[in-house]
Amino acid sequence: MADSPEIRDQVQAMNARSRQLVAGDDRAGARSMLKAIGLTDADLAKPLIGIANTWTEIGPCNFHLRRLAHKLKEGIRAAGGTPFEFNTVSISDGITMGTEGMKASLISREMIADSIELVARANYLDGVVALSACDKTMPGTIMALIRLDVPGIMLYGGSIMPGNFRGKDVTVQDVYEAIGARAAGKISAEDLKEIEDVACPGPGACGGQFTANTMATLAEIMGICPMGYADIPAVAEEKDTVSYKVGELIMKMIAEDLRPSKIITRQSMENAMASVAATGGSTNAVLHTLAFAREAGIPWTIDDIEAINKRTPIIADMKPAGKYTAVDVHKAGGIRLIAQRLVNGGYVHNDCITVTGKTLAEEAATAVETPGQQVIKTFENPISQNGGLHILKGNLAPRGSVIKLKGDEPRIHRGPARVFDTEQASMHAVQSLLIKAGDVVVIRYEGPTGGPGMREMLGVTAAINGQGLGRDVLLITDGRFSGATRGLSVGHIAPEAAVGGPIGLVREGDMIRIDIDNRLIEVELSDEELAKRKAAWVKPAPNYMRGALAKYAYTAQQADDGAISNIGLL
Repeated sequence: MADSPEIRDQVQAMNARSRQLVAGDDRAGARSMLKAIGLTDADLAKPLIGIANTWTEIGPCNFHLRRLAHKLKEGIRAAGGTPFEFNTVSISDGITMGTEGMKASLISREMIADSIELVARANYLDGVVALSACDKTMPGTIMALIRLDVPGIMLYGGSIMPGNFRGKDVTVQDVYEAIGARAAGKISAEDLKEIEDVACPGPGACGGQFTANTMATLAEIMGICPMGYADIPAVAEEKDTVSYKVGELIMKMIAEDLRPSKIITRQSMENAMASVAATGGSTNAVLHTLAFAREAGIPWTIDDIEAINKRTPIIADMKPAGKYTAVDVHKAGGIRLIAQRLVNGGYVHNDCITVTGKTLAEEAATAVETPGQQVIKTFENPISQNGGLHILKGNLAPRGSVIKLKGDEPRIHRGPARVFDTEQASMHAVQSLLIKAGDVVVIRYEGPTGGPGMREMLGVTAAINGQGLGRDVLLITDGRFSGATRGLSVGHIAPEAAVGGPIGLVREGDMIRIDIDNRLIEVELSDEELAKRKAAWVKPAPNYMRGALAKYAYTAQQADDGAISNIGLL
């Protein structure tokens, strides 16, 4: 750095936090330890920037993040900072789906937030860039940035490229649905193997508007990820370029004291949910935006989410219910084009600040639409008049539940309950062809506390769809769903069975009804009968008595509070 007083004053302002760690005679021990890893006095005089990397070799979503971290470090150094890369956990939903391991996924969101917070606080970092990719790493890193409230950016690693099966684009969703099709005898074992081999061709997160790409869209529109950076595919050279630029950008944010509390507001949260609605995004966005709000102290409820989805049409024709992948969105004009549609349609607050220092409207104004693209429709010609997420309430879900619809599904379903106390038991029944058209599959004791961890049910829902029953079978659960789930699937039922919720009182054959238009979910039992069953109900023993899962079960809140574990936030 230059020696001018102006430059020195600027640097001092930018590294004010880290001086507590490395400045002064009494911090000689800390400096000595840091010099052991090759740092110099000049390095330690600069702002110290944390790179919270969710890299892992287990799964494709985060596999390439070390590459991006390298370019990010280059950008930080070039802009006058000293980068420190550190790692945190990452659990692949796609790999653990259908096993006990899936219970760790949502819990990892809390651990990711905790670990980043602890490292950044302990080391007085002046700024933090979070590299994330798969489903829970993005909300976990954003939660940490909110807690820390130092200049921070979340950079999404990007989508996987679509696979190709006999001339058709496929994703991991197609693999899971093929499992159901194979069980029903609709495809051969050779077909299933071929789909398995081609669906995931390289690094990157699952390719539809599943949870990862939903959260990437949300993060850009909310402003915590730079506009135009998230939709670049994982394997594209451009991803390296923008990673370098993020290194420069975090230094600019420190100089301007642009912190998450100035970016993540009630208004930007509403913008984020409007993007989820417009793209038919994952039900997991409900849990995660609720968690963001609790971390930031922002009033935000499932009723707010319902209101935004009710007024925001779906304009993105994306998997799982639509035709196209996240890579197609990038080719069509990217998330920036979605932002432009939302701004021009009056569905968002235009003046919300983003990490670039520009407003959402300013960023959206530079969108370039690819001529002839069919991926992102207009609000004048939407796919559906309402957003994909709906909140259902009734005597089965007094505190609410969530369903994701494309818009052409049956509006009412009534049928007999087929009751299962674990996901595995329900999957066995589906694979054994025991579930018939008209049934209501009830999967319970899979909630935040009961699971613990709210397992995703993609295995079951995809198997039902693969058997051709997606419009004819209703599935309800106090667990949750993958962003790849489609069909009549109601999750996040609160209160959950494990705390005495009504879903735990349902018996085989009870008639259950949903009415989408009236946002109703109910079991056809009298209040008196439910009270009688509740009096006889016995709380089950916890599934885990020690370790991380037991700790989460002890502190977990219900789904309508984001299933967060930090009880101090309520």
